[in-house]
Amino acid sequence: METFTISIANQDLVKQQPVTLVSAKNPMPLETIFLSNIDQAVCFAVETVFFFDLPPDKSSSTLGISLRVKQAVAEVLLGPYYFMAGRLRFNQQTNRLQLLCNNAGVLFVSATSRLRLKDLGNLSLPNSTFHHFVHRPGLYKSLDETALLTIQVTRFACGGFSIGFMTNHAILDGKSASEMFENLASICRGEGLQTKVIYNDRTSLKARNPLLISYPHKEYVKLNKKSSRASCFTAPEQSSPPRLIFSKIYTHKLYSFTPEMITTLRKKAMTRCSSFEAIVAHIWRARSKAIFTNLDDLSTVLFAVDIRSKISPPLPNGFAGNAVITAFADAKVVDLIEKPFSFCVEKIKEGRERITDEYARSVIDWLEVHRGFPATCNGTFYVSAWWKLGFNELDFGYGKPAHGGPVVSGNDEFVLLLSDAKCGDSGGGINVWLGLEPEKMKRLILHIFDI
Repeated sequence: METFTISIANQDLVKQQPVTLVSAKNPMPLETIFLSNIDQAVCFAVETVFFFDLPPDKSSSTLGISLRVKQAVAEVLLGPYYFMAGRLRFNQQTNRLQLLCNNAGVLFVSATSRLRLKDLGNLSLPNSTFHHFVHRPGLYKSLDETALLTIQVTRFACGGFSIGFMTNHAILDGKSASEMFENLASICRGEGLQTKVIYNDRTSLKARNPLLISYPHKEYVKLNKKSSRASCFTAPEQSSPPRLIFSKIYTHKLYSFTPEMITTLRKKAMTRCSSFEAIVAHIWRARSKAIFTNLDDLSTVLFAVDIRSKISPPLPNGFAGNAVITAFADAKVVDLIEKPFSFCVEKIKEGRERITDEYARSVIDWLEVHRGFPATCNGTFYVSAWWKLGFNELDFGYGKPAHGGPVVSGNDEFVLLLSDAKCGDSGGGINVWLGLEPEKMKRLILHIFDI
């Protein structure tokens, strides 16, 4: 169990002025791309940073890393990914956001740091001050002025470097963002694009006419017009997506689960299950013990399910939009505590199996009517499986990163499943990052490693 202590400050870096990179293949006349209801519900910034620690005898070879990345983006990546140089625009007539391919540009920043990578401590520990390694556009820019992609390359005093990305979730989900990073890395290695065709047509995820809402969808709640929650549905009043900070009443900790612990949980399930299903069931059970005092209360866990292969017809390889919807599992606290662990696992499996083509279409139709976002309230939390995105395999020509993952933004209802840098993506270790009120966190510690 760990929590971060390293704090990065402005004086630790020197940043050059942003350079605007545009696409040579931007369509003329300007193209406007439809954004699905799934896209509309997730308009917020996602920040990801990768650290590369190189031995001294190779550090001089990274002097050109900024130029290499910048050229790869401008000369190759922004061909198929031309839309990443666009901007979001709210259409008053349709009351929706659109993606305007106006070639306003991707922002690129070069930076140097007086720090060495080892000064940053354990890179596996989420650290909100790592945002210094990601270029953030002005906080008060309007949505239609805010870049959809920024890239910052930072060289450290030891010769190592980091590459930080800011993307907008309305344009790319985790899988499609990961594919874009992989394509950029491949270009930097001199191997060209891995994904030959990028599919940015999202009309296959349009709401049906007539609408058919077949399920109650209690995993979502209607968006209050005055809500500050980040969502494209609030775009007329929304400026740049708000920067979340850690709640002062919450404490955040990282819990490491070794491959052996995961194997033990899967055996304890007494049924065939994945590592994801086992760890989510375990966290759900332990967290419920820590936060609920009334055993008759209903406890709910939310998690994302990729619908690329679940809808009909399936989405093509290279699909660039959001293709994940929220699944859920719920049960009375008393059942989670008193019934065998297999009960918890079966509930998670039921939640995943619930997501069919009809269910996904019903979600899209529900969002057309009610708008809204995942219902993380009243003890409900959302598990986000970053460790499955393969970020620790990204190679820009200098080997795999020492670590890669999100810059935590402090949303207390989200639990992040991160790769363990000691094990690597293929090693099976999972780090669990979560926040709770101090007294509840003390109770969680009593249950989290009860395996």
